[in-house]
Parts: sequence; structure tokens; C-alpha cells
Amino acid sequence: MAEFVKTEHDGRVAIVTLDHPPVNALSAQLLEELEEEYDRLDRSDETRAIVLRGEGEKAFVAGADITEFPAMREAIEEAAESGSARGIQKLAARMDAGRTPVVAAIHGYCLGGGLELAMACDIRVAAEHAQLGQPEIKLGLIPGGGGTQRLPRLVGHGRALLLNLTGEPIS
Repeated sequence: MAEFVKTEHDGRVAIVTLDHPPVNALSAQLLEELEEEYDRLDRSDETRAIVLRGEGEKAFVAGADITEFPAMREAIEEAAESGSARGIQKLAARMDAGRTPVVAAIHGYCLGGGLELAMACDIRVAAEHAQLGQPEIKLGLIPGGGGTQRLPRLVGHGRALLLNLTGEPIS
């Protein structure tokens, strides 16, 4: 049974909730569970749409779980050497190839990997108070899950540069 990903149904719509307190940080386990759940729902003839949301009031997803950064660095290096996708890139590729549309229901913080996950969805709906951003630059990193490719296509080159080079969120 999944620890961080919960699914309920409203008719033929699957509502998938990411529940990793306090801010729904993307851990390797959460991404693995989400990938498995997405694959299961996408194969189901009973599911016509998926709504992806974060549990609680604070965040849709506030980014990667920074406690896992050392392990992530190793995984990224291995993936680069083998030429294989991993993490959000792997999930985004599956979602691109899937048949079931995914809607990101964004509230609170949607930062870094959280924004990259939202960008992988077909539709994004944000609450008025949502804060979206790519703060990786403040950690000496570049966005690795879509911030340099998907973001410019979705918001334009100038806005993408602003988000990626300043690390400041927008609402």
C-alpha cells in the first residue's frame, strides 16, 4: 500500500493526493508511488481524468525532499551515464505518452520539482494564493525536471528566465 499517494474516485475522475507532510516534498518514494499509481490509472478503462493535488493548506508540492539530495546526486550521475530518464523526467515522459489527461490543482507553494510536476500535467489550475517558482538557482542548481524546457514553452522565454535566474516565486 502506498504511503504518500492516496487515490479516491468521483465518478470516472481519479483524485490523487500527495500526502508527505509538512509540505508534500518530492521524495524518491513519493515519485515511485506516483508513477505506479499513474500507470495503474492510465491503464484503467474506468478512469477518464486524473486530478493531482497536495494534501493540507501549505503546498501542492514545495519541491524536492532536500534530505535526499546526496542520494539524488548519485542517481542523476548514473542516469546521465546510462542515458536513462529518472524521477520527474521519467514520470513526465509517461504522462506525455499516456491517454488519460491530468489536471494539477495547485494551492500554496508549488516550487522546484513541484512546479516541474505541475508542468508535466496537461492542465494546471492555480488558486489565487498559490506561489509558483524555480528556486534551484538559490541552491546552486539548475532545474532538472522541466524548468529549462517545459517552462519556456508554457510561459514564454522571458518569464521562464525570470523564474529560473532569480529563484523568486510568482503568484
